[in-house]
Amino acid sequence: MSETNSSAPQAGAGPDADRAEPRTEARRVVLITGASGGIGAELARVFARHGHDLALVARSGEKLEELAAEIAAGGHTRPLVFAVDLEKEGAVNEIAAALDAAGATPEILVNNAGFGLAGEALDLDQAEQLGIIDLNVRAATEITLRFLPAICHARGRILNVASLASYLPGGPRMAVYYASKAYLLSFSRALHQELRAQGVTVTAVCPGYTETGFQARAGIGADMALARFGGTTAAEVAEEAYAGLMAGRREIIPGIQNKLTVLMVPFFPVSAVLKLTSWFQENRVLQR
Repeated sequence: MSETNSSAPQAGAGPDADRAEPRTEARRVVLITGASGGIGAELARVFARHGHDLALVARSGEKLEELAAEIAAGGHTRPLVFAVDLEKEGAVNEIAAALDAAGATPEILVNNAGFGLAGEALDLDQAEQLGIIDLNVRAATEITLRFLPAICHARGRILNVASLASYLPGGPRMAVYYASKAYLLSFSRALHQELRAQGVTVTAVCPGYTETGFQARAGIGADMALARFGGTTAAEVAEEAYAGLMAGRREIIPGIQNKLTVLMVPFFPVSAVLKLTSWFQENRVLQR
């Protein structure tokens, strides 16, 4: 997707203008947040296999360095690595400054960073619940808006990792998480329509149950009802997400079971869906 831009000589340039150094085109990268594990790491591997240059963001610099070394060992360009906590104020500015220092600019943005908490809103820590909004909603929105001009200039793409939860009317016992993912799907749909004229595509991938580090941070146990039905792997989600992104699709729902769920939800009363969702969320919290 990269293009080479030529620079027209400036008016009033002197006789040495022809001997001036040519303007260097910025290193165009795929910027992936939450890339230290799970779906984010698998997406990094898929993008690298398809020849993309990467910039990886996560809290754990050590895990990012390990992934970057793995990608480089496979004969691909070593990714840029930025150990940044997106929940903190000023994180997006920090990433922008690091990209500038590396002479890089995003042509594809992957908003993968996010987390959830299992439990009732009354019982869960308030600050932790607000942290879900800080990361899943505020940070994803801020980083998108910050780099949107560069992505439009490159006629690039945006991939937002939402969730099957995005399609449900609510998520009792994971209320804030479900609401945050509904926001991300809505945001993606609107941008997909708005940016078509700019040559930019926006895609939301909405996986169902996928075993990653998400479950441990959320406090989800192996005895959860949904876990017994199985699900897609992080690698499968990443492969489908990449194919759908490059095809310019608006939404991707990996897995036949998940697709059927989304198709059936509108035919049931909201009250019934909320009760069923609540049942799936029961007996899920790990002993702490």
